[in-house]
Amino acid sequence: MALGGIFAALAVVIMNMGTLIPVATYTCPVLCALLLQMVMKSCGARTAWAWYGAVSILSILLAPDKEAAAVFAAIGYYPIVKPMLDRSKGKWLWKTLLFNVSILCMYWVLMHLFGLEQVTAEFSELGTVMTAVLLILGNVTFFLLDHLLGRKLKR
Repeated sequence: MALGGIFAALAVVIMNMGTLIPVATYTCPVLCALLLQMVMKSCGARTAWAWYGAVSILSILLAPDKEAAAVFAAIGYYPIVKPMLDRSKGKWLWKTLLFNVSILCMYWVLMHLFGLEQVTAEFSELGTVMTAVLLILGNVTFFLLDHLLGRKLKR
C-alpha cells in the first residue's frame, strides 16, 4: 500500500510538470501509465484501479495542464486492461478502437462540456489535415506504449 502511495505522489508530481515542456502534455500521461504498470505488477489489478482513480482525480484537480490530466484520465487505465486485450482475438483492432474512442470522447468533452477555449483554438489553427496527422501520431505513440508495456523486465 505504501508503494502505491509513493508512486501515486510521484505520478501527481509528473502530471504537474506537464506545463514546463509543451510536448509533456502527451509524455506525462505515458510516464504515469508506466508507473501504473509497476503498481499493477507489485500490488495487483484491484489496487491498480484504485491508484488510477486517485491519480486521475488528483491530476484533474491539481495539474495546471488540464489537457494532460484529461489524457491520463482517458487512457491511463490501459496497463490494467492490456492483458485482457492481449488474450482476445483481433487484439490490434480492439486496442485501436479503445484508443481512438477514448481520445475522441475526451477531446469532445474538453471542447463541448468544459469549454476549454485553448483546445478549440488549437484545433482550429491546425486545420483538418493536421488534426488527422495528430490523431495518427497519437495512434503511433499509443502502440509504442503498448510495445513498451509488453516488454518483460530483465533482472
